[in-house]
Amino acid sequence: MQKVRFGVVGTNFITDWVIAGARQDERFELVAVCSRQQETADAFAAKHQIPYTFTSLEEMAKSPLIDAVYIASPNFKHAEQSILCMSQGKHVLCEKPLASNAKEAKAMIEASERYGVTLMEAMKPTLTPNFLAVRANLERIGMVRRYFACYCQYSSRYDKFKEGIVLNAFKPEYSNGAMMDIGVYTLYPMVVLFGKPNKIDASGVLLSTGVDGQGAVNFTYDTMNATILYSKIANSALPTEIQGESGNLTLDRINIIRKVTYTPRLAPAMGKGPDPVPEDVSALTEKDEYYYEVAEFINLVLAGKRESTINSHANSLTTLEIIDEIRQQLGVVYPADAK
Repeated sequence: MQKVRFGVVGTNFITDWVIAGARQDERFELVAVCSRQQETADAFAAKHQIPYTFTSLEEMAKSPLIDAVYIASPNFKHAEQSILCMSQGKHVLCEKPLASNAKEAKAMIEASERYGVTLMEAMKPTLTPNFLAVRANLERIGMVRRYFACYCQYSSRYDKFKEGIVLNAFKPEYSNGAMMDIGVYTLYPMVVLFGKPNKIDASGVLLSTGVDGQGAVNFTYDTMNATILYSKIANSALPTEIQGESGNLTLDRINIIRKVTYTPRLAPAMGKGPDPVPEDVSALTEKDEYYYEVAEFINLVLAGKRESTINSHANSLTTLEIIDEIRQQLGVVYPADAK
């Protein structure tokens, strides 16, 4: 069996989760971790039984020990670190969002082309069986008229923020904020399904550091509308829904799709007749939610393909172009924008 030898950059809980899912694919081999502090690298290596540690990303990128790198560093580091690794012939799976802005994303895509390596954004929901179930059942709802997605999750880091302790999640120098952290989950699937909108209207709440705490965005397409809600300062239990002329699809959560329901529209009968009967069209998923993004990436590497057809370079770039416009309307500026 062909294996892909991975090094990881970033030692936070997201990396823990990705490793757990990735190890369900027998082709995944974790051989190295890179952290600025040797003590941190050693502790992470011991926890995950990783044989090699690095404190220099350049050294790890040059190492013949690895074939690919999973990057889970702060957002503002994504482009710089990805391009460094790709310049040394390493394939890159980069955590969402792919970059701080569209300009950086273009540079990353150009590097993938220049060095002939795979680059993919680790946006997990769009690669899961339940998102494939959404795509498979989309035509059943007829002409699509509306996409609505909601991801509002009160952050424990916001409690610290209110105490005067500003953690990385709310720092513009880290290219962070509600859209970059969780709003992107509502946006990326919309782009995969429907492409780039014609018009964007955004409103939101900015925090004292200049990042967005929450936002609401309306999009206009040729024959449909879309609305996304996202927040790190409030909770919501609203599902995601795609409405069509012949029915609708409901997703319980957009970031972790556990259930997909198709509800047909019955012909009107003067207010009488049976109610529409919802149909559970969810896919059975035996694997960890993070398994699918790593499996897709490994498939691409072993097939010699530079990009995914779902989490494609175009979809990642379009998503960041939309985020750039949303940030401009809200007044969110990152230091990375000036580079």
